[in-house]
Amino acid sequence: MKLGLYVHIPFCLQKCFYCDFPSFANIADLKEAYTDALCKEILMQGALLPCAVVDTIYIGGGTPTTLSDGLLRKILASLKQAFHFNETMECSIEANPGTVNPQQLESLRAAGVNRISFGVQTFEDNLLVKIGRIHTAQAASQSVLLAQAAGFTNINLDLMYGLPGQTLAMLEKSMQIAMDLGVDHISIYGLIVEEGTVFAAKEKQGQLELPSEELVEQMYDRIMSALPNAGYERYEISNFAKAKCYSRHNLKYWQDQPYLGLGAAAHSYINDRRYANTHDVKAYIAAVNSGKVAAEVEEEMTSTVLMEEFCFLALRTKWGIDCGKFAEKFGRSIFAVYGNVIKNLQEKKLLTVDARSVYLTALGMKYGNQVFAEFLLDT
Repeated sequence: MKLGLYVHIPFCLQKCFYCDFPSFANIADLKEAYTDALCKEILMQGALLPCAVVDTIYIGGGTPTTLSDGLLRKILASLKQAFHFNETMECSIEANPGTVNPQQLESLRAAGVNRISFGVQTFEDNLLVKIGRIHTAQAASQSVLLAQAAGFTNINLDLMYGLPGQTLAMLEKSMQIAMDLGVDHISIYGLIVEEGTVFAAKEKQGQLELPSEELVEQMYDRIMSALPNAGYERYEISNFAKAKCYSRHNLKYWQDQPYLGLGAAAHSYINDRRYANTHDVKAYIAAVNSGKVAAEVEEEMTSTVLMEEFCFLALRTKWGIDCGKFAEKFGRSIFAVYGNVIKNLQEKKLLTVDARSVYLTALGMKYGNQVFAEFLLDT
């Protein structure tokens, strides 16, 4: 079995105002204890999956690069000890600008990390302050240059649009700087105000001034013209790549491939079952140290849920739903299950069907959530 590994590092220097991920800015004293527990879990899980061949690793968070070189190397060494690696494995790490230095970057490259993803969000200093980021635009550009100097050729930048106070010109400037830096992958996300975030609290208090729906739509349309015109292929709703530098790990999520989550709040999908480790970092450490698996939820998916997820995750990508894989997995033609849905969405110019696949049109990509909702089956 080819397997992807997701490794969660829950530490941040500061919680961003839009972020609802399981990350924390006030638990730095747990870094060593957490790393020790994580390495124990890695070894335990590796023993349970002796035949797995790991072909992607994604170290995310949080901000993994807030850990010291020594702790990061310890985690990578445990992964190498516990699992069999594919020769062409992709090993990614997330980093925030200002949390990397030349020595650390060179150390990561030497340890086998070959892809890095910087959470930039915008190259406007005033917007960075408004959204709770701790770096500057200059620090973001400098971090990319440092990574390139350390030998990283596979670099992603995360950007956002629809931010408070953001204009179309600001977005265009950020995209241009990202492209001028020569990165081969750009992820760009529209702001969603999530419950429990600083932005959600501000919105309830009437203190969050967001761009109008019309302006956000203009931003979306500009993204969809600017990046492809510069050679960035849109291969997933929010992801663009040059020279087929796709995120191989993230493709596993969208293409029904197995992955194992390691660390607090990490999720797994193996043999059509989903698992989730506890979000509580102290509880995670205690569970692993007592020799227990830290899974808080174990979910066996019904065939209905599996079909739904298979479809709307695959539809996020340019390849869409592989009709042959659907039939092989579920023993039924996709048209026997979703024939009327597909026909209706075709008539609305939201879906295209060819000899092998069902996939979103450009208009369907724009209104993806509406399309996905149509693939929910009545239970």
